[in-house]
Amino acid sequence: MENTITIDKEKCIQCGMCITDCISKCIDYDDDGYPRMKRNSHCLSCQHCLSICPKGALTFNDKKPENSEKISTDDVLSLIKSRRSIRQYKDEELTEEELQKIKDMLPYIPTGCNSHKLHFSIVEKKSVMRALKEKVNTRLIKLLNNKVLSPVVKHFEVYKNSFEKGEDIIFRGAPHMIVVSSPILAPCAPQDPIIALSYIELYANSLGYGTCWCGYGEICMKIFPELSELLEIPRGYTPVYTMLLGKPAVKYARTPQPEPYTISEIKDVIPKDSCWWCKTKRLITNFLRG
Repeated sequence: MENTITIDKEKCIQCGMCITDCISKCIDYDDDGYPRMKRNSHCLSCQHCLSICPKGALTFNDKKPENSEKISTDDVLSLIKSRRSIRQYKDEELTEEELQKIKDMLPYIPTGCNSHKLHFSIVEKKSVMRALKEKVNTRLIKLLNNKVLSPVVKHFEVYKNSFEKGEDIIFRGAPHMIVVSSPILAPCAPQDPIIALSYIELYANSLGYGTCWCGYGEICMKIFPELSELLEIPRGYTPVYTMLLGKPAVKYARTPQPEPYTISEIKDVIPKDSCWWCKTKRLITNFLRG
């Protein structure tokens, strides 16, 4: 099904917030200055457009704004429901006291087998983020222009013009970044940093800070080893994932209306016979993304 947006022109104030907050740039203005879907095939169904509209003028597919919940930070469930990836930040740093609140929470993050050996690289200055952006953009432009490496960097090709213009496609203008690394031989090396960032994200949101899981930043950490040196990641540690952090420059008015996941409600043990080929396929599947 193609994703669509419907605009209530009596409510729409033509502020453009749904347009600027669309990461895939699927929405632009029509001839009358109202939002319209222009690149349906790129839509991620994230519902940022639905959530951010201050007047509730935008309907995404069949999801009407009046059916969303109002955002509250009074309880954990509301925080989970209202969590949004922030890609627009105020041009200001968190204070030392504000960053310290995040640091003070870190020791309470659980790890597999209680190894407790995660490493957190926290970029605390905008000047460092600007240096990172310039270094990464320069390296990516060289890679994108290298025909030999084109199969490796094809995922960045769509952003080539933006990199060449100096746009901050990777770090989104965030004043801070957190990279979590784990020892190569840790019992739960891939899982622990993801658990850690999940804790950080919820706590940061409760404090009014914005966060964004930075997948392209994670890729850059992998392919540009000098970034690990710059971020003082210890030898023998692998940078697992990256999160942007800062004060949001946008405010969401309501929760999205996500599609439900599938659930198996297991209430009894029912023996099931499977052929050897079915078991083999299942075994292979179990390890494909492990």
